[in-house]
Amino acid sequence: MASTDIYLDHAATTPVDPDVFEAMAPYLSDRYGNPSSIYAAGREARAGLDRARGLLANSLNCQAREIVFTSGGTEADNLALKGVAWHNRLRGGGNHIITTSIEHHAVLHSAEFLQQFDFDVTCVDPDEDGIIHPEAVRAAIRDDTMLISVMYANNEIGAIQPIAEIGAVAREHDITFHTDAVQAGGTLDLDVEALGVDMLSLSAHKFYGPKGVGLLYVRRQTPILWQQSGGAQENNHRAGTENVAGIIGMSKALEIAEAERETENQRLIDLRTRLSNGLLERISGTRLNGHPERRLPNNVNISFDGVEGETLLLNLDMNGIAASSGSACTTGSTEPSHVLRALGLSQTQVNGSLRLSLGKSNDEEQVDRVIAVLDESIVRLRRMAAATAD
Repeated sequence: MASTDIYLDHAATTPVDPDVFEAMAPYLSDRYGNPSSIYAAGREARAGLDRARGLLANSLNCQAREIVFTSGGTEADNLALKGVAWHNRLRGGGNHIITTSIEHHAVLHSAEFLQQFDFDVTCVDPDEDGIIHPEAVRAAIRDDTMLISVMYANNEIGAIQPIAEIGAVAREHDITFHTDAVQAGGTLDLDVEALGVDMLSLSAHKFYGPKGVGLLYVRRQTPILWQQSGGAQENNHRAGTENVAGIIGMSKALEIAEAERETENQRLIDLRTRLSNGLLERISGTRLNGHPERRLPNNVNISFDGVEGETLLLNLDMNGIAASSGSACTTGSTEPSHVLRALGLSQTQVNGSLRLSLGKSNDEEQVDRVIAVLDESIVRLRRMAAATAD
């Protein structure tokens, strides 16, 4: 089987940037101290941790103490939903949560978990392009609504949500507002004041940082019950020795992404357009899923009539091309994409879908190669299916 020559699954994970690795390296070797220790090695680690927290706070336009480091986006989402829900339960507050039917499973499964304890959850549906409208969120609000959670950008179809407008609705009703910004990290503006969010989740490995580290921004005085008990780390908000090297890598990765964002986004948009237009024009029975413009610059989610997405993935892999049939977090699941079903796609369309997510390593030559391989594969698979039917 061919090695991976063309990587088109950057929505699943990204390689660690060499400059990020270099920034992390000292904290994996010489500067190995525990940041909670008072001796010199501990103070050195603490200084690096504090610098990283400050850099991340600058990127988010928040106070450093409003950042809580986590093991990644999943933990951050769990902490946001469960922390706010249980705080309200213990203090006799509201019992109702609003989220959407296209959230990452870290949010949806957290909401389902809370339903087991008699919390009420309303899932707002998107329009046919995958956009959640602020008025639909407003219509779902009840007197006992205490949390709204809407993702910033969808991990499967790349749809970018009107977070600032939804945040304004939440503020009007004095409701805590969380956004899962894991797919938006490094690509979209993360200014929490402009977005109007009370909590925001990030994961480093989505923007060329290391795996196993993320954060939850929590605005001061947000009603939340901290979930992980033990030591006094993270200002008593999340116990456990901090992943110093990972945190420093995350801050460096976001710093680089922010500096390159404008030029890299435009380059990715050009490649995205070349890829989607090439597939739509060259291959019949093809549909682009999600909003044609209000989407992440690197996302192409597309369905092909008469073929199975999993079979296409195997054909791509044999040609050295790595892609995905949807969220990488659901690999191995036999259930159809809940996101594509929420857009109204048929089971056949869902089964024939691919997610192609571009990144720094991709160029026009690679895009043209992918179009050619998919064209050849789909023609052959459709011919085989027709012969079998006869």
